[in-house]
Amino acid sequence: MRISYFFFLLCCFYGQTALSASSAALGYTPKYPADFKNFDYVNPNAPKQGDIIISGFGTFNSLNPFLLKGIEALGTTQLLFDTLMVKSEDEPYSVYSLLAKDMQLSADKLSVTFHLNPDARFSDGSAVTAEDVKFSFETLKSDKAHPRYRIFWSDIVKADVIDKLTVKFSFSKENPELHLIVAYMIPIFSKKAVGDQHFDTLVTSPLLGSGAYTVADFQVGNFIVYKRNPNYWAKELNTRRGMFNMDTITVKYYKDLSIAMEAFKAKEFDFIAVYNSKEWARSYVGKPFDDGDILKEELPHSNNAGMQGFVFNLRKPVFQDQRVRQAINLAFDFEWENTNLFFNQYERCYSYFTNSELAAPQALPTDAELALLQTLQAQYPKDFPNNVLTHVWQNVNTTPPNSLRNNLQQASQLLTEAGWILKEGILQKEGLRLEFEFLVVQDGFDRIFTPFARNLERLGIKPVYRKVDLAVYQQLVETFSYDMIVTIFPQSQSPGNELMNLWHSSSADKNGTNNWIGLKNPVVDALLYKIIYAPDRAELVTATHALDRVLLQGDYVLPNWYTNVHRVAYWNKFGKPEKPPLYYQVSDWMLATWWVK
Repeated sequence: MRISYFFFLLCCFYGQTALSASSAALGYTPKYPADFKNFDYVNPNAPKQGDIIISGFGTFNSLNPFLLKGIEALGTTQLLFDTLMVKSEDEPYSVYSLLAKDMQLSADKLSVTFHLNPDARFSDGSAVTAEDVKFSFETLKSDKAHPRYRIFWSDIVKADVIDKLTVKFSFSKENPELHLIVAYMIPIFSKKAVGDQHFDTLVTSPLLGSGAYTVADFQVGNFIVYKRNPNYWAKELNTRRGMFNMDTITVKYYKDLSIAMEAFKAKEFDFIAVYNSKEWARSYVGKPFDDGDILKEELPHSNNAGMQGFVFNLRKPVFQDQRVRQAINLAFDFEWENTNLFFNQYERCYSYFTNSELAAPQALPTDAELALLQTLQAQYPKDFPNNVLTHVWQNVNTTPPNSLRNNLQQASQLLTEAGWILKEGILQKEGLRLEFEFLVVQDGFDRIFTPFARNLERLGIKPVYRKVDLAVYQQLVETFSYDMIVTIFPQSQSPGNELMNLWHSSSADKNGTNNWIGLKNPVVDALLYKIIYAPDRAELVTATHALDRVLLQGDYVLPNWYTNVHRVAYWNKFGKPEKPPLYYQVSDWMLATWWVK
């Protein structure tokens, strides 16, 4: 998720002794000094009052966000739990004190020790102790929790309780990011409250956390109500001042996005983030907007957009020949779709790290990249992608002098070279028909897929559009039971261990991971390790550029589109900070920092 590499720890080293620090960053000095009052993207004087209702899509059947089974309720992780430290949203990667008042990285960098704030309390008033931290870590890393934690934390060997307020984490090897992963990625819950219960059976009973809210009421699949804890232990802490201001947060669930949009305009809920360009242009208009009762804004962000795309599942025989994937890519006319369907609101994704310095430049590899790639080519000649060293990958396009006609001709030639022959209106090869299912959960995606499908049919390819509900979709995706899906490969400003979950060979056959492609490539594996263990930012960027080039040349995804603004509409009852942070998810920022006027 949002992890990073080359580390600069804001603590001093004197000989072999590491001094404790209340903040840390990777590759730079943290922005905020030790005595800072609040983050710049909050209003420290925001009133704590009022209620908000937001919408959730589909359904939920779990209040435990840490399990593989079930669909978690929106907001549980953010609102119910604290972590040892908290990540700043206006820096690439900095963490500051929350449950832990400070952290201490050992001189050999093979362990990190946290000293807990003695005032830290769970929402029932009981103290947060080192035993709770150890229990939370061990539970989440066990087979009772989602497998992503075992992947993320594979190099974290153990947690030891030193005393009631001190806990030490030990690492199997030096890794520049591990102390920060521990700092802000382990949600802490009460050991005593779990007791002798089996963790994986705690589905609709909320875990006891130390966050700003508790669950006041819920009805599975319909709604959940969070109530602000007036005795929240951290409300005056600098990392929480001006945050979590609403008295209650209600999430109402809608199974149809069109119905949700009309419900919003009927004032059934207060805030909505809009991801459909057509609806944004045509549906969020009318008297409430003209009169200022509903406000409509595009909020800028600097997020690493990652890659949104149509994902080829390489586990399926039909997609294992790269020429087939290239041909399908050539049939997608983004320029036509952007003009005719998207109201020119998007740019094309051009990288697995779009909108960041981590995206491979549109030029041949630099000397540093070349040295790294040539080493891997020598080590893994059979698995090294063609053209990485000599060609610059570019998106297919239909901007003149290019055209869809020419692209389809190229696609047809590729399919012929791959041995596909047109029989009875469909391409066939050795008993295999060139057809695939496009699995979606979103409403309205058929209008995007239909023009693409027509182009594929001209080539003799038969695509089938299949929309399912959220529960079915989650089950199919977690077991990789699909041909093609549309998804986003999320990235941060400093990617790290989370990449193992996306692309490492070890995650390809584990249900519940995000290796949607089914990628098993030793070149990719080696580059992931280069990123994770990069000693400084420069080597991180070099390794990420190299990885980006290898992934792009593999044609594993048909790139989609992105925007560098968040589109939101909300009823005019809220105040918000003067400016948003640099790197943020808009709904999370809204729930954390807005207030009711």
